[in-house]
Amino acid sequence: MTSPRFRARWELGHADGPHVAVDVIRAFTTAACALAAGARQIVLADTVAAALRFGGEYDGAVVMGEEHGRRPDGFDYSNSPVLIADADLEGRTVVQRTSAGTQGVYAARAAPALWCASLVCASATAAALCGAGSSEPTYVITGRFVDRPDLTGDDDLLTAQFIEARRTGAPADAAAVAAAVAATHEAARTLALGGTDAHPDDIAVCTDVDRFDFAMRVSWDGDRPVVRAER
Repeated sequence: MTSPRFRARWELGHADGPHVAVDVIRAFTTAACALAAGARQIVLADTVAAALRFGGEYDGAVVMGEEHGRRPDGFDYSNSPVLIADADLEGRTVVQRTSAGTQGVYAARAAPALWCASLVCASATAAALCGAGSSEPTYVITGRFVDRPDLTGDDDLLTAQFIEARRTGAPADAAAVAAAVAATHEAARTLALGGTDAHPDDIAVCTDVDRFDFAMRVSWDGDRPVVRAER
């Protein structure tokens, strides 16, 4: 039996077995909050232009996300889980584009089964992986950047390791992983954005382990990934 794989986007290679794209601060925490707020589905985009285009193709769509941490012109919401949780999303399509998380999903497009994940849906993701069969998963550590060695994705790796522990029944301390993620450089860098780009409580939400009871399964509508809650 092979070990689980923790890989950057550019290291994926042959996509065998289930994959999990991990972005805890903040893309897939924000996505989970949008689904919990009633969004019907989340369509992921790889560029700002694509997000705006997709937003015009779905009736009543909401566009959220960031580029370099900031809300792009034309987007309705930033990448803040706190702000999106209060939005009127019931039955609506949300389009999301981010610099790391959504890119990780596109990088894993050849995977036979794919989820996106964060701490707020950690145990549900682990359960979904258990139901996917005996193949060891690949975790895409989306916070790593080939041209930014200072961005190590430690928050995503900690989250992936926690999900894997829950999947295998190994010891998994929710309070410890929450504290470790909150103490990462990415958490500090995000809060420093301030204004409407980052709510002061965003990291508290990002580290609220198992806030939700659903996983986030990715399917493909042509060339675009669509995320829905899976219970």
